[in-house]
Amino acid sequence: MINSILSARNLSKVVPGTEGALTILHPLSLELSAGDSLAIVGSSGSGKSTLLGLLAGLDRPSSGEVVLAGNALETLDEDQRARVRAEHVGFVFQSFQLLDSLNALENVMLPLELEGRADARQRATELLERVGLGQRLRHYPRQLSGGEQQRVAIARAFAAEPGLLFADEPTGNLDSRTGERISDLLFDLNQERGTTLVLVTHDQRLAHRCRRQIRLEGGRLIEQEEP
Repeated sequence: MINSILSARNLSKVVPGTEGALTILHPLSLELSAGDSLAIVGSSGSGKSTLLGLLAGLDRPSSGEVVLAGNALETLDEDQRARVRAEHVGFVFQSFQLLDSLNALENVMLPLELEGRADARQRATELLERVGLGQRLRHYPRQLSGGEQQRVAIARAFAAEPGLLFADEPTGNLDSRTGERISDLLFDLNQERGTTLVLVTHDQRLAHRCRRQIRLEGGRLIEQEEP
């Protein structure tokens, strides 16, 4: 695939257990191009979050390889992997992962400041306005609703203009109406910026909006829907 931004080859994860080795993820392969969108679906314990962590370089596979934005992750040490994530990856989690001691603007500014961006404040302000929180810049997470906190998290994820965005149950803690708004925002930003989306979700409405779907059961790839 000429414009491949993420590929996995024979990726698996096995961990030791009290009764012997436990296979959390059986070997699977996939490839995504720039601007693509993929939903990883399946029941609880099917290996979805494990796969997401391996693809993002947050965990090391037992076998196989992941190439992210041209970087073979298994050849890199942890500092190098962290650098690749900082340069190419954004994250959105079900639990928002905002820093309680920082207001909305500061939460979005943080990754930009860590990059040394001189335009951190301007960029963060623009993104918060884009997600409809221009009037909430100085509010702390405890002063925001769940949907507003997730919008701050999305603004933070897109702040560094990542080529890839990984989202683990991004609508899981939200009511259906708020979840739909968050879904709209994710896909609007995906189209505007050409970001590749990889989503773990139980929300079938969100999954069906992705260009591709894979279904895991018991750590095995049992279904793959192509466009």
